[in-house]
Amino acid sequence: METVKGRVEEVLPGLQCRVVLEESERIILAHLAGKMRIHRIRVVPGDTVLVEMPDEKSERGRIIRRL
Repeated sequence: METVKGRVEEVLPGLQCRVVLEESERIILAHLAGKMRIHRIRVVPGDTVLVEMPDEKSERGRIIRRL
């Protein structure tokens, strides 16, 4: 698993977000991790987040932390 920084561009229904990755400027679809759901941590457009991705070419990821 690879962890990268990104910026939330758009919040979608179902706790999903469009995130722009810092290093490559790619747009991916990411969902909130379970701990963030349990503790009701919300993200809004413009937030900087850490995204965990299975590999660098994946188009999906999981938001594990809001910075």
